[in-house]
Amino acid sequence: MLLWTRSSRALVIGFFTLVVAVVFVAPIATVVAAALAGSWTGPLPSNLGGKNFSTALSDENFASLIVSLQTAFISGALALIVGTWAALASREAPMWLRRITDAVFHLPIAVPSVAIGLGLLITFNERPLLLGGTKWIVILAHTVLVLAFAFSSVSAALERLDPAYRQAAESLGAGPVRVLTRVTLRLLLPALGAAAGLSIALSMGELGATVMVYPATWKTLPVSIFGLTDRGQVFLAAANTTLLLAVTLIALMVVGRIRRR
Repeated sequence: MLLWTRSSRALVIGFFTLVVAVVFVAPIATVVAAALAGSWTGPLPSNLGGKNFSTALSDENFASLIVSLQTAFISGALALIVGTWAALASREAPMWLRRITDAVFHLPIAVPSVAIGLGLLITFNERPLLLGGTKWIVILAHTVLVLAFAFSSVSAALERLDPAYRQAAESLGAGPVRVLTRVTLRLLLPALGAAAGLSIALSMGELGATVMVYPATWKTLPVSIFGLTDRGQVFLAAANTTLLLAVTLIALMVVGRIRRR
């Protein structure tokens, strides 16, 4: 809006397009090209085909994909429930308590995810809260990490809600539960859908904390990709990464469609 000439606007748009192409499009395109490659000894990949994808859809890698989907949807649902409850509860709390709640829920994104994973591994490695070696410690780690984003999305939406809706419902005799379920939550549906989509996307790609806590029977796809790159199987890792991107986009489209309906 501060650019008045057509040439200056074209220059800025061209620069922005170049940055997006270099920073976002080129890395993803390179991963997809590597996924299709049989070898890459020159400037361009060669022996293109779908062999890497066939291997990526084998029993072990496909099982990791299913684990990632289950973990993402369960942890996303838990984060959405807890985050929404905390946002609604803190809205009625005194300002000092709201600030403490906000700090506590944003703490997981203020520290490295590896620290979160190690803390959970130490905390839940003894009875009576023995979760180490089970899938639930992975789900718990993902829930803790995406909880801040769910809480933030719902809290921001609550700040934008007009209190007149709630006041009108209360003046017509609606009780607190009816106001919550029939008015507040319905007005929050777009924010809830956005929070769910963001939580699922973040969980699908989470690696730092997962590496610290995952058992051999509950290995997510990012962990499998990390193991493949560590063994030098770059093309197969690229195929799994492409598959992870595609499945994540499909999951987000499904969540978006549910939100619109």
